[in-house]
Amino acid sequence: METVRFDELQLDERILRAVADMGFEEASPIQAQAIPVQAEGRDIVGQAQTGTGKTAAFGIPLLQKIDPKSKKLQAVALCPTRELAIQVADEIRRLAKYMHGVKVLPIYGGQDIVKQIRSLKDGTQIIIGTPGRVMDHMRRKTVKFENVHTVVMDEADEMLNMGFLEDMETILSQLPEDRQTVMFSATMPNAIMEIARKFQQDPVTVKVVKKELTVPKVTQYYYEVKPKSKVEVMCRLLDMYAPKLSVVFCNTKKQVDELVQALQGRGYFAEGLHGDLKQIQRDRVMNSFRNGKTEILVATDVAARGIDVDDVEAVFNYDLPQDDEYYVHRIGRTGRAGREGIAFSFVVGKEVYKLRDIQRYCKTKIIPQAIPSLNDVTAIKVDKILESVADTIGDTDLSKMVNIIEKKLLEEDYTSLDLAAALLKMTMGDESEDIIDTREPRSLDTLDSLYGGGSRGRSSRSGNGNGNGNSRGGRNDSSRDDMARLFINIGKNQNVKPGDILGAIAGESGMPGKMVGSIDMYDKYTFVEVPRENADAVLQAMKDVKIKGKNIHMEKANGKGR
Repeated sequence: METVRFDELQLDERILRAVADMGFEEASPIQAQAIPVQAEGRDIVGQAQTGTGKTAAFGIPLLQKIDPKSKKLQAVALCPTRELAIQVADEIRRLAKYMHGVKVLPIYGGQDIVKQIRSLKDGTQIIIGTPGRVMDHMRRKTVKFENVHTVVMDEADEMLNMGFLEDMETILSQLPEDRQTVMFSATMPNAIMEIARKFQQDPVTVKVVKKELTVPKVTQYYYEVKPKSKVEVMCRLLDMYAPKLSVVFCNTKKQVDELVQALQGRGYFAEGLHGDLKQIQRDRVMNSFRNGKTEILVATDVAARGIDVDDVEAVFNYDLPQDDEYYVHRIGRTGRAGREGIAFSFVVGKEVYKLRDIQRYCKTKIIPQAIPSLNDVTAIKVDKILESVADTIGDTDLSKMVNIIEKKLLEEDYTSLDLAAALLKMTMGDESEDIIDTREPRSLDTLDSLYGGGSRGRSSRSGNGNGNGNSRGGRNDSSRDDMARLFINIGKNQNVKPGDILGAIAGESGMPGKMVGSIDMYDKYTFVEVPRENADAVLQAMKDVKIKGKNIHMEKANGKGR
């Protein structure tokens, strides 16, 4: 499909800057169709579902008509629910970031109406409201419509389903006749078409119905991360899974450049691809990726069009896409030609709701994963090396090698096990220092705790007060002066295991899991030991962290009872 860039739509420079800050490079199909029509002043009937970018489709041209110097009400948008009203108001505020003097106010039931009245008196150019609350303000004469030039009805069919038809008609009948009326609806029942006939003048129909998309057979994971830890988490995943070729998607050109620089600085073979590159540069980057010289291609959605490399083993959504449809296009870069593929998405804060929309739309399952600790990475690397060893034993004639090793073992005072361990250490390099103690059954103990499973622990003791304590013994002497004891306000009653806490501390603070001492778990709280010199850094890293979806509070334990 032909793409339209925002800088091709004759938009106000201030809006273009805000759009760039939001990470949008090209207009979605509904935006490309609706913005020019609405900018001409025409009435619109738009058929579009949630997730198509329709808020910006009506919000951008609406802002272009606002006079910031006038404090009078100039535009009204009606939404079926308070949640949508808040969401639409937030997005229009972001679009108006550089338009000083523009005030956007959401008004909805359940919020103190006195505060809303005060805000309206202070001067508001745009209100985003639910029909019932807008009607309430009309009765109180706290909204004045005489200067309104644009009215938007968002998700009109939902307002109809919720019984707002009469309110919608009353509001529309009170607005100036020469206004512009824009209506968006996922479906077009007769009642909606009747509103269009009654309250619009020669409307232009804009229709973007999402087509059914086939999600490729790709294993899909997501990780809840903080923005500043995205690079570290991505590097750990690259090290764990060691994909032959990876494509990483960012929403902005600036993010592409910054990520490429960060990856190259860590020794990865990464290159960027975005709209600012000349064709000769694009060709060089793609050729380097196709022949494997570049292992990681970081790209925007626009630039990634035409990537037709079959050997891509992993896709990273470093930023979640602005349109649900793009998610399917992105992960379709892997799992081609019958091969297995894997997709990783990074989710920050409230983006988890966006991810749910993507799952519903794509009818796919995206599995939550704990952030891997450094020990996880090392353990996976060991397993991969040993797997390749097993393949070599099964597929290769090793008789000559066996003779050489037997001769060497007869000459030297070490065993074949010593020799194998030394070769593994040579293969792992410096990382061998972080190898989990494999003298214990890793599948039952260490890896279970690292991956958030149960932990039998190397020591255990009974708790008191709130039930039995579960302990993951790390250090031999739990009262050593070089260890600090930290208190966490969750325990077994919250269905939390020692491994969940160990994984969170290692993942958030970057401290190797092996440095964590005993974890003593009770019904309602837990004590965990960390090196005293790392305690403050761990406390700082664990602020605003969730474990098993629960907010936690961590502090230094204080003497008796703690």
